[in-house]
Amino acid sequence: MLGLKLPTDPRWVNIAEKNIEEILTDHAFCEQKATSTAISLIVSFPEYSELVEAMIALVKEEISHFKMVHDRILARGWKLGRDRKDEYVSKLLQFFPKGGSRTTQLVHRLLYAALIEARSCERFKLLSEHIKDQELATFYKNLMVSEANHYTMFLGFARQYGDRTEVDDKWQALLDYEAEIMKGLGTKETMHG
Repeated sequence: MLGLKLPTDPRWVNIAEKNIEEILTDHAFCEQKATSTAISLIVSFPEYSELVEAMIALVKEEISHFKMVHDRILARGWKLGRDRKDEYVSKLLQFFPKGGSRTTQLVHRLLYAALIEARSCERFKLLSEHIKDQELATFYKNLMVSEANHYTMFLGFARQYGDRTEVDDKWQALLDYEAEIMKGLGTKETMHG
């Protein structure tokens, strides 16, 4: 369903499980960044009313996810750690050239967002199926559904605002590129690393 070309090795869950505090902190910041991305799309492309409405709803949802993760951190007697550089996202954002028309920039940002949500959904699914902590397994199963909806929403907007054939070609190329990135990741207790 997600179209990812290289699935995450399920052993990544073992790495994540050894440091739940790290995973939860990284996850919290991923939710915060997703909120920021939605706000940035509103600020950058206010003329796309349907997108703006969807991003308003997404901001509310993502910040509520941030709170849910933060609540789990606090419930375990921990504090939210500092944000770390997301190597996956940094590498991913190098794929499309900078510049181009506003429509091209919008499509590229939507495709990046779709892919990040797809990979997050896949990781949440792995956690929901393999993590021993049943409370977190249920938590990640519920979030997985939400992430899948976000992925399809971003991809749908990219196809709506750009030329469908061109967008689909870019999407496939981005998926191939992301698979290459993933070959070097999956060894850290981060949501994408």
